[in-house]
Amino acid sequence: QVQPVEFGGGLVQAGGSLRLSCAASGCPFSDYHMGWFRQAPGNEREFVAGITRRGGSTFYGDSVKGRFTISRDVAKTTLYLQMNRLKPGDTAAYYCACAAAAKGNYYSDYDKEWQYEFWGQGTQVTVSS
Repeated sequence: QVQPVEFGGGLVQAGGSLRLSCAASGCPFSDYHMGWFRQAPGNEREFVAGITRRGGSTFYGDSVKGRFTISRDVAKTTLYLQMNRLKPGDTAAYYCACAAAAKGNYYSDYDKEWQYEFWGQGTQVTVSS
């Protein structure tokens, strides 16, 4: 079964930075758009960032715009999330997910959970004040 694997979570002070990685060998970037979501305890899963399969377009949730950057290494089939100026409100489990390019309209539904077919198990990010 295809399952992306996230790395890089941890504890960081407010104002600091962290980079998450996602090994997604089962989701070739030629066929899949990629996204990051997060979920804090008691909250619904929230869209964080997305990138189209050719890397030409990126999308961000309002709460992370200007602070987070999504990118990828095609040769390594690895997705990244660079998180800067972290806040305690960014504390959550972060999930990497794959969206089949043949499914739906990613450009209008990039922030919808149902758009994504495969999900990682998540990596915890905790931001202390």
